[in-house]
Amino acid sequence: MNNKQIFRKGMRDGIPIGLGYLAVSFSLGITARNIGLTPFQGFLVSLLNNASAGEYAGFTVMATDAAYIEIILVTFITNIRYLLMSCALSQRFSPDTPLIHRFLIGYDVTDELFGITIARPGNLNPCYTYGAMVLAIPGWSIGTAIGVMAGNILPGRVVAALSVALFGMFIAIIIPPAKENKVIAGLVAVSFICSFCFAKLPVLSDLSDGTRTIILTVAISGIAAYFFPLKHNQTTE
Repeated sequence: MNNKQIFRKGMRDGIPIGLGYLAVSFSLGITARNIGLTPFQGFLVSLLNNASAGEYAGFTVMATDAAYIEIILVTFITNIRYLLMSCALSQRFSPDTPLIHRFLIGYDVTDELFGITIARPGNLNPCYTYGAMVLAIPGWSIGTAIGVMAGNILPGRVVAALSVALFGMFIAIIIPPAKENKVIAGLVAVSFICSFCFAKLPVLSDLSDGTRTIILTVAISGIAAYFFPLKHNQTTE
């Protein structure tokens, strides 16, 4: 196939991703509205930072008037998995792939786009990922802006109800792997308990939400990686 055909193939595969992003980012827009962002600001955040967990973590610490360094660290830690995905993708490009293509694809490495791209056989053609990105990026950004606008129009009770939808999304993410892997289930339970304790214990409760999130994320993930390393033949979905 030539580049145009590969681009169209990427667009076809990106349709369900774009639609899914539109729906999920709507709830993220409600969260953005709750911390005082305008539709344009919500759109811009999602355009520049294509990550649901990373954006939600950023919005959470922004709501507490956290320092810039806390926002940066929380977002970095939440999104650090994308560094690994980018490294995996870089190994699949042809050696003569121009650097500009690597940068552009690195801009929008998400779980879903990584999944469909890495599954392609042989060397990766950037045109395929560009085709998927053409639908995924607007879906995520526009959905966030629509969520902010809806939050400004809908009654307060409805907005409060919709604010819970994003928590439902995160629960839907962690429940399937937790059911299949007892280690993950245990770590999820430990993270809940530790988060509660950090919010109630003296000294620790005085820390900002962002600082507590950073400490817990690094500590729990580090301990888990040390005591429960993945075997070389193990893969995760």
